Amino acid sequence: MDIAPLIHMPEPLCLIENTNGPLLVNPEALKILSAIRQPVAVVAITGLYRTGKSYLMNKLAGKNKGFSVGSTVQSNTKGIWMWCMPHPKKPDHTLVLLDTEGLGDVEKGDNQNDSWIFALAILLSSTFVYNSIGAINQHAMDQLHYVTELTRRIRAKSSPDKHEVQDSANFVSFFPDFVWTLRDFSLGLEADGQSITTDEYLENSLKLKQGNDKKTKNFNEPRLCIRKFFPEKKCFIFDRPAYRKYLIHLEQLQEEDLNPEFREQVADFCFYILSHSKAKTLSGGIIVNGPRLESLVLTYVNSISSGDLPCMESAVLALAEIENLAAVQKAIAHYDQQMGQKLKLPTETLQELLDLHRATEKEAIEVFMKNSFKDVDQVFQKKLEDKLEAKLDDFCKQNMKASSDYCMALIQDIFHPLYEDVKQGKFSKPGGYYLFIKKMNELKNKYHQVPRKGVQTEETLSKYLDSKDGVADALLQTDHLLTEKEREIEVKRIKSEAAEAAKKMLEEMQKKNEQMMRAKEASYQERLKQLTKKMEKERAQLIADQERVLALKLEEQGRLLREGFQKESMKLQEEIVALQKIPPPCNIL
Repeated sequence: MDIAPLIHMPEPLCLIENTNGPLLVNPEALKILSAIRQPVAVVAITGLYRTGKSYLMNKLAGKNKGFSVGSTVQSNTKGIWMWCMPHPKKPDHTLVLLDTEGLGDVEKGDNQNDSWIFALAILLSSTFVYNSIGAINQHAMDQLHYVTELTRRIRAKSSPDKHEVQDSANFVSFFPDFVWTLRDFSLGLEADGQSITTDEYLENSLKLKQGNDKKTKNFNEPRLCIRKFFPEKKCFIFDRPAYRKYLIHLEQLQEEDLNPEFREQVADFCFYILSHSKAKTLSGGIIVNGPRLESLVLTYVNSISSGDLPCMESAVLALAEIENLAAVQKAIAHYDQQMGQKLKLPTETLQELLDLHRATEKEAIEVFMKNSFKDVDQVFQKKLEDKLEAKLDDFCKQNMKASSDYCMALIQDIFHPLYEDVKQGKFSKPGGYYLFIKKMNELKNKYHQVPRKGVQTEETLSKYLDSKDGVADALLQTDHLLTEKEREIEVKRIKSEAAEAAKKMLEEMQKKNEQMMRAKEASYQERLKQLTKKMEKERAQLIADQERVLALKLEEQGRLLREGFQKESMKLQEEIVALQKIPPPCNIL
């Protein structure tokens, strides 16, 4: 279904408002998200105020204007602003751009919400852009102190163990790719006299120092956090876009008025972000669409407003509860639709109804499995099972009533003339009893020849004839052509037929019960089969996630070891050079 008209946004809209009090979610923005059924690639940007974040986001949107680009030292963007559009590089995806207010705005006084906005940008995005001015030096790292607060601002698990802060693996599976953009960059990209790439410059800037003193720890802490939390890292540098006097009207400048190198750098940045931005994915390989992003926004902001730490696992479980309930409803809606189209009541046999139920139930379970995730202890699957079982019981009752109503109408139509003749006295004569029995048998045959009377065929007829027993008995007793012996024989025959009919009905009831038991067992086996298949798929995804996190941790540990070896090797070389400079001892002889 084409949903592009539903997500048409001519301009950005505030998603989360920062009032310098509680963070507030904009319902209008949530309404837009709720209409996006495609996977969303979420690109968020943060950085100190007045560093040109909004300009880059407008370029990602393919626009010159949109996100507010201020021209003074006042911070323009308050809270988090959102702009949704069809992804220009990925069909069937929606690009969601999140522009955040500038961090460290002195006019705000209380910067408590800065840390929350920084954390929310990370939690909501699949690509996280940090924008700063100049080179990556200690001053730039000190300004990025928000990253060192993440473990105090975010919980990965709802029941964390005491080692969670030290273990970055829980965060890696949730965290986005990290892109550092360096504005007005004027240094040469080289190390040890050799040219290096921007990514190598970033890696070199994140190298740790040896030592355990406070100064070294402060130096290493932000670098270690970036390395551990963001295994996927990228760096872009930008020259000054134009002469300073023109920067006040940056968004109004024509392309030809901008620094050519700056234009090329912006183009490279946009190409990379749009080509590499992935759909937001949660732990377990859960692809986020608009409604899921809406749920995450609400869950995280509500946690912050209530004084709790945003918990990634709890947010996923809250999302799962919403979607699993919806999955139950979708499955039941599919079941109702298919049964409504295919079921014609009454069915000829109970097995016909059970076979249709089983086939439709299988489809309904498939719908549920496709749309559900993290159904802890199969709570919602059991709800679906209960609803489907209740649906079957209801259809069985409807089937019986439809059969009874149809059979009774048919019986009235066939047998009513016979009993009218009895009232008229047509059988009140010698030999009338046998004429009545003959006519009765003819009408029974006529009744049984009518097709698709359903499961109540015999029971309805039996109940009707039982109600008319007195008629046949009266004719038997008043037929003077019959001897007393013949009457006794006829009474025995009637009783024998009644006993045989009762036996047949009991057998039929036992047969129906056995069919119901087999149907329930088949339903159980089908649910077990599909649940096992889903659990195996989820287990494979979990193993893949764990292997990815382990590989990233091993890669980081290997990098740390290599850095340590390089430092020790350089130290050894320096010692050798120093030894070589020592003059040889004088020969005193």
